[in-house]
Amino acid sequence: MSVRRRLTTATGAVLLTLAVAGCSGLGRSAVGTISYETERELVVSVTSPSVNGCHRLAPSGVTRIVNDTLNDLRLYTTRDCRGQSNIYLPSNTNDEIVPDTLPWRSYTVVH
Repeated sequence: MSVRRRLTTATGAVLLTLAVAGCSGLGRSAVGTISYETERELVVSVTSPSVNGCHRLAPSGVTRIVNDTLNDLRLYTTRDCRGQSNIYLPSNTNDEIVPDTLPWRSYTVVH
């Protein structure tokens, strides 16, 4: 095997290892944008949120949300992503609250 071929193979192995390492770990994010509208009709966009933990929405609550990410979401009416009354929102869909119901106040990314 020539020196050049061995060097090419070694370089390819290193690049593959770096690519795999870059796609895993705690820093993963939901690729895409989540846009939501508050009760005060303010539109907010979040790009590529982390897939880890609970994410708070606007303090006044959210009445409409658009999930343009590659991941599904769970929407909660509480600030801490707890409670039985949550809504499952698939990727690339949107939803609005029913009139006279509590607004959404937090979400988690399903991964």
